[in-house]
Amino acid sequence: MPRLVPVSQRKLVSKLKSFGFEGPYQEGKHPYMIKGELSLTIPNQHEKIMSVDLLIRILKQAGVSKIEWVKKK
Repeated sequence: MPRLVPVSQRKLVSKLKSFGFEGPYQEGKHPYMIKGELSLTIPNQHEKIMSVDLLIRILKQAGVSKIEWVKKK
């Protein structure tokens, strides 16, 4: 099983774009990204690193598997 590592918000947004998400857009306190009918809230980490636990929750909501995430460059 591939191992996930902590990521920055910038890296998260960049990789989500490679999976077809658009954005990020800002309305309210948190930015969000859109893919079709799915709206995915992105935590505002203020240039800090996102923990693996938070990354796993975001990927689950986005419908992206851990294997797809690690293999995507």
